[in-house]
Amino acid sequence: MDREDFSFPVELRLRLPAQFKQVFADPVKSTDRYFTLLAINNDLDHPRLGLAIAKKNIKKAVTRNLLKRTIREQFRLQQQLLTHIDIVVLARRDAGSASPEELRKSLEKHWLRISRRSQEVIETNYQHA
Repeated sequence: MDREDFSFPVELRLRLPAQFKQVFADPVKSTDRYFTLLAINNDLDHPRLGLAIAKKNIKKAVTRNLLKRTIREQFRLQQQLLTHIDIVVLARRDAGSASPEELRKSLEKHWLRISRRSQEVIETNYQHA
């Protein structure tokens, strides 16, 4: 794999409200004490990531920005695993006080869980078609 495979260009980001609305409509969910991930399958050949880090849950801007950087970095490193998925990550209160290692482990579990569940949804839809 070359350096391009691990980049995080604009095409890999959910940016428009309509894109977020689609994910919130009927998602596959994965939750733990730090994050809630919502995901749907997309028609693209790559995954996309959206972040919803609420001030209500994470008070300090410094902490919110650190969480966003951590989530983006973990997504960037795992994006080959996550094909054809739109994901929105919501941070929970405990994420603000967690260590970077705890966040990384949590996100790795979520990526695997979301990938597996969305693949099951595709297979179920394929069998019913």
